[in-house]
Amino acid sequence: MPKVIFGRWTGEDWDSISLEELINRLSDQLLNSGFLDPYSNFYRQTSDLDLESLYRALIDALIEQGLLTEEQLDQFLDADGNPNEKFREILDGLIRRMLQEGYLKEAPTQHSAHKGTGKNAPPVRFEITDKTVDFLGFKTLKDLLASLGRSSFGRHDTNYLSTGVEAFEASKPYEFGDYLNLDISETLLNSMTRQCKEAASRGQERVDVLACLSSNLQYADLMVRQTEYQSSCATVLLLDTSHSMILYGEDRFTPAKRVALALSHLIRTQYPGDSLHVILFHDSAEEIPLKKLAHVKVGPYYTNTREGLRLARSVLDRERKDMRQIIMITDGKPSAVTLPNGQIYKNAFGLDPMIIGETFKEVGYCRRNGILINTFMLARDHYLVEFVKKVSQICRGKAYFATTLNLGQYILMDYMKRKTRTIH
Repeated sequence: MPKVIFGRWTGEDWDSISLEELINRLSDQLLNSGFLDPYSNFYRQTSDLDLESLYRALIDALIEQGLLTEEQLDQFLDADGNPNEKFREILDGLIRRMLQEGYLKEAPTQHSAHKGTGKNAPPVRFEITDKTVDFLGFKTLKDLLASLGRSSFGRHDTNYLSTGVEAFEASKPYEFGDYLNLDISETLLNSMTRQCKEAASRGQERVDVLACLSSNLQYADLMVRQTEYQSSCATVLLLDTSHSMILYGEDRFTPAKRVALALSHLIRTQYPGDSLHVILFHDSAEEIPLKKLAHVKVGPYYTNTREGLRLARSVLDRERKDMRQIIMITDGKPSAVTLPNGQIYKNAFGLDPMIIGETFKEVGYCRRNGILINTFMLARDHYLVEFVKKVSQICRGKAYFATTLNLGQYILMDYMKRKTRTIH
């Protein structure tokens, strides 16, 4: 006989809460770029969540979802404003579910080797998993596509025509090297027309149609179906991690993270022939694996745009794709450049002629290598506008003056518009 276990009613079915919706509400904390903690040690230090931080994030998420009212919250907090024992059990249950479902995992700490209980226990820290990163990318992409009014997209189409499997255009005569995707009806029609003309030239009044269909097929009769030529694209997402990205009361870097995750999900699911690389530029520049992007924070850095472009060009030079492009997201002027001896020259005041000149020179190298640069500027200062216009003029790219609210829409629209461009 099955056993039934009764428990005390807590007033809410906490076990039925959607973890996906909860993770989505926690995304700002999980993708923290340093804006939420102005005293953080910047991106090279750990960005894991400790238990108390996770408690606070969960409380905010539950309130946003309407699952926790202010009256309930007052009952769940002690005199010092901390979760009471009953509320901690509920929050621990949610954390346990996220651990079991693979959205969170315990992060190793320097105290992991020391075991203890109670006050002597090592601090517990959590970090997000690849599953969470993938889910946040999918969720962001879904929201962005909904705002664009699109539901699904094919691969990068161009104005060239080639032979393939799916037919979209009129047939054409077969040429050596074409994929042998025969248009049977057009091929037989060519054969019959040719043989009828030959019979007429011989004075023959009747033609055996079945004989024409079964024999005497010639090379010139062959017709193949055409398809739209589908190209592949290599993209470098160039992200500014200078300190200005979280200054002035606005977090500009977390939306850039979201876009990177969404773009990665789009490429992996809709454009499997494409590639995406992520490069951070600050005092210098470095390429990072996409799975580490969620942990990146900005730092007290200058903006070495030239070094970022140089590394991006080096990465794209290794790619053998029809299209190669750089998507640069920044909010500031170039204020640093790497000298030939390896030292970094910095000047945050105005537009330094040497820094700007070296940056434009690198933009010219990108153009000569057939690399397009599209710049997404999160600021509108006059001298920055002129700088971005000049970059676009040199490389024949585009400049978008976006905000954190429409950045994702602009980037996805720009990426997918590349489908219809002719590749020279």
